[in-house]
Amino acid sequence: MTQDYESTPEARARKRAKEYTGLMWHIGTFVIVNAFIWFIDIAGGGGVQWAYWVTIPWGIGLAFHVLAYFIDDTGIEQRKYKKFLAEEQNKQDSDS
Repeated sequence: MTQDYESTPEARARKRAKEYTGLMWHIGTFVIVNAFIWFIDIAGGGGVQWAYWVTIPWGIGLAFHVLAYFIDDTGIEQRKYKKFLAEEQNKQDSDS
């Protein structure tokens, strides 16, 4: 995920709000679809037979989505960008 470090605070806030909305849609879809799948599996008789084959991989993907959202929120990428930029500028200044 690349970030435009020159963007305005409004653009960054808009981007962050869009990421949050996307995460909420992912969580909502996960809950609704998996509840329906588990209901069908259990109501079909014989207990739980296959619903976990959908829930587990999708849950792992959702966990990565949540993790990416919160890691991006910590500003790691921004801090590393500033650090590496300062290093490159120092190299350039010392070469001159």
